[in-house]
Amino acid sequence: MEWRTRAARLADQVTDPDSRWLAPVAQVARHTLVPRWWDTDGTGRWVVRDGPSNPQAWSDAAYADRSLITRVGTLHADHADPGDQPEGLPTSSATMPSLVVRMLRHARPGDGLTLLDLGTGAGGLTAYACHRLGDDHVTSLDVDPYLVGAARDRLAGMGYRPRMVTADATENVPGSYDRIVCTVALAPGPGLRAVLAALEPGGRIATTLARTSLIITGWKDRDGDVVGTVARDMAGFMLARSAEAYPPAPTGLFALAREADGDVAGTGRYPVVDVANAWELRSMLEVTTPGVELGYEARGRTRTAYLVHPDGSWARASAEWTDPPTVHQGGPQRLWEALERIRNRLNAEGSLPLLGARVRITPDGVCHLSRGRWRASLGVQ
Repeated sequence: MEWRTRAARLADQVTDPDSRWLAPVAQVARHTLVPRWWDTDGTGRWVVRDGPSNPQAWSDAAYADRSLITRVGTLHADHADPGDQPEGLPTSSATMPSLVVRMLRHARPGDGLTLLDLGTGAGGLTAYACHRLGDDHVTSLDVDPYLVGAARDRLAGMGYRPRMVTADATENVPGSYDRIVCTVALAPGPGLRAVLAALEPGGRIATTLARTSLIITGWKDRDGDVVGTVARDMAGFMLARSAEAYPPAPTGLFALAREADGDVAGTGRYPVVDVANAWELRSMLEVTTPGVELGYEARGRTRTAYLVHPDGSWARASAEWTDPPTVHQGGPQRLWEALERIRNRLNAEGSLPLLGARVRITPDGVCHLSRGRWRASLGVQ
């Protein structure tokens, strides 16, 4: 495959002409990191794509600014047979290059500084970092030994030999680093504790928080706190995982939300929204009501949203297009009302207090946000 022209075009698309990341994007053979990936057919079912058997499609996918799903549930595309249709959520990917570049910029790696790529995936960020910083300064970590091994071999084929580590970052992160870039979303509290411990005093981290699209950037001070901001930028990453796959969805609660009348029923104030894809709303919902899981269906003009919580709370809102929805809710919390309070604030003030907020993360992983008189804490046990 003649890939250099495509890679150079991608670099022009996702970096600026004077960017120090232009050369890494232009000179990394991304297609070699993703020989097989998962795509969906017209019915939403997973279909494995094999690059070497279709070089044009391989080149088109690898050198587009898109993420490529490499693992669904427990089945990696490398191990799939034609006709396999895995179940579950995506559990690994090759992150879209523009987002990789953005996260590297947020982390501010520089000459002579050590960098941890937390969430190896296909190895794209690791490759860019090796090209820019040198192999000796880069460590790449993932919980999945196959991902680590495959990335190690493919990176070595490009001439890159960073330190590769298999570990559960929610429990232990070997070594210490001047910069940490997370391309998985970390849960505040215990999920952040080991990562923060691996950050050198004076070091900088860029990460997203679980079930939000908030990019947290900050510097570690002498007391061990990380102090920084919520970037005026957003990103969606998979949750960091400790097991082969994510815990099963609360199917019982979703079934209840689909059928039950609930404790209360009424008419909502705002149109039904796909909360998972309304990133700022979803992030604020996690800040104010942590742990909510989401569902959404669109059938013709009818749109229905589902919210469920581990405490047994649930909500269902359904309407034709932008009409006021019929809302049913059950359990100890009124989840749709929690969402509408956020939408009230957004409409009344024109924005939410998240982006640009100040951040302090204490060594126990608790994340404190503040902006003006607004305060919130995530990860409090």
